[in-house]
Amino acid sequence: MNVLLALVVGVLFAGGLYMMMRRSLVKVLVGMLLLSNAVNLTIFTVGRLVPARPPLIGLEARQVLPGSADPLPQALILTAIVISFGMTAFAVTLIRKTYQKIGTDDLDSLRCTDLPCPDEPDWRDPGEEAH
Repeated sequence: MNVLLALVVGVLFAGGLYMMMRRSLVKVLVGMLLLSNAVNLTIFTVGRLVPARPPLIGLEARQVLPGSADPLPQALILTAIVISFGMTAFAVTLIRKTYQKIGTDDLDSLRCTDLPCPDEPDWRDPGEEAH
């Protein structure tokens, strides 16, 4: 089971890094989501996966039974999921406003916020007509 989870984590990390190297802001956001899921799965895997042994304390017990799952990674992952949701909502809002203002989500076109960009020369193909 740990080998399968290690392979899934590796695929998520590879996919996330590949998507973050793309030129579209939406693809960068998807890459960040894949990376955050890979980190969450890594923490979950490292935190002693024990099936059918929840980290519960009985009424008369003073501590968790030996061999139970560790509750700390579960709490960390739950917190990370909530933070990731908030970050995603904020990033989607920024991407949408950027697209409305600039008209593109291409990272190469977002070199300055003023339209037209006064500092940069026109780097389009010389044979291409200006729109």
